[in-house]
Amino acid sequence: MNRDQIKGIVWVALGAASYGILATFVKLAYDEHFTTSEVTFSQYFLGFAGIGLLNLFARKTTRTPVRPAQAGKLMLAGTSMGFTGTFYYYSVQYVPVSLAIVLLMQTVWMGVVAEMILEKRAPSWLKTGGALLVCVGSILATDAVHNLQTLDWRGIGWGLLAALSYTVFVVASNRIAPDLPSLQRSFWLMTGALLLVAGVALPDLLEKFDVRVIWKYGLVLSLFGTILPPLLFTAGMPLTGLGLGTIITALEIPVSVSMAYFILDETVVGTQWLGIVVILSAIVVMNWRSVAMKRA
Repeated sequence: MNRDQIKGIVWVALGAASYGILATFVKLAYDEHFTTSEVTFSQYFLGFAGIGLLNLFARKTTRTPVRPAQAGKLMLAGTSMGFTGTFYYYSVQYVPVSLAIVLLMQTVWMGVVAEMILEKRAPSWLKTGGALLVCVGSILATDAVHNLQTLDWRGIGWGLLAALSYTVFVVASNRIAPDLPSLQRSFWLMTGALLLVAGVALPDLLEKFDVRVIWKYGLVLSLFGTILPPLLFTAGMPLTGLGLGTIITALEIPVSVSMAYFILDETVVGTQWLGIVVILSAIVVMNWRSVAMKRA
């Protein structure tokens, strides 16, 4: 393993860890009686401003003219990012953070289904086996066998919707205007996300908007949720390769669960940790071939 690949692993790991801390801060915001609308709007508004400033100060030589059609498609794809954040934070209202992150990770098998539909061919046995492992791991990680009567199905529903919208975002954003620099793509994606979040949150914000949410939680959520991860992934993924990079992004799961365990004092039993290990193993299995090919 060379120095560049080690550097790429560090960048991708930091990006995944950044995503992993978000739900804990959202839960803390709820404890201070901030609403989902206040939290999501402050995050995406500050994220939009941050990405906009980075684009403003970027070197002109790194900019590429953006066609209106490209901007429109990226904004449309960005709405799915806005839906993901909104649905995920709604889920955190009703279920523990350790459960919400497992629900969001259902995007692993949803991505396999989306790929099968779009490419009109059956997935490989590695991807099929990995998707099945994710389902088994999710049953263990949610401790559904023992908690079936106590699970809040509103949280389950919002979590699955977050996974679905995140799948749409990943598929759409990777296919639209791939020739544009990352900062420019991020700006238009963030524009679409902000417009969606603002539209959804507006009725609630007109009734209640506590500006303290901006500096108490908006700054940290925008930094670790909408600014740092795209930059870190863009820098790290080319060095690690997509297969290894995808495996490393799964670090988001143990980081999120650990934050909930140590900061929020959420109970995480042994079977749930086992389920998380199974999900991580599934992600490794699904990307093993591309990692092996890169090494060869």
